[in-house]
Amino acid sequence: MGGAMHLTRRFFGSLRPGGPRPDDVEWVRSVLTPAELDLWQRLYGPDRRHSVAVARRVEARLGDDATVPVLAAALLHDVGKTQSGLRTYTRVAATLSAAVAGRDTAELWASGSGVTRRIGLYLQHDRLGADMLTMTDSDPLVVAWTAEHHQPPEDWSLDPAIAQVLHDADDD
Repeated sequence: MGGAMHLTRRFFGSLRPGGPRPDDVEWVRSVLTPAELDLWQRLYGPDRRHSVAVARRVEARLGDDATVPVLAAALLHDVGKTQSGLRTYTRVAATLSAAVAGRDTAELWASGSGVTRRIGLYLQHDRLGADMLTMTDSDPLVVAWTAEHHQPPEDWSLDPAIAQVLHDADDD
């Protein structure tokens, strides 16, 4: 039920247009490298708002242990979603499609064309984002969390305490 509630909140939150407040954008600028900032700015406005909310929750929970790489991981974990170009309603269709057909079909769908391809790319946003961040020389922690944020805890490579805070803050 928690997953359904999270998705419902994300859906209604994504209906509000625009990105984060200017003071939040300035804070993001102080955290990310120029190359990472460029990727973050490509995110859909609601995704940028979500990423700031996740990073702020991480910062509040970890205090001084919220290092720059940890905050960057919180801000950039969904950056691969930019590859699909999907917006709110098509993302709902993608999520429902994955629930019915399984996430394993994403690679097959991504090799297709049209909206099916875009849904496949969306469902692979973790891997795609990790590749994008690797190309910008992001910290290995940022790349690892982006790749692993939808995996079960036993598959996380980060310090379990940090990974759990990142996971909980994302509420996915």
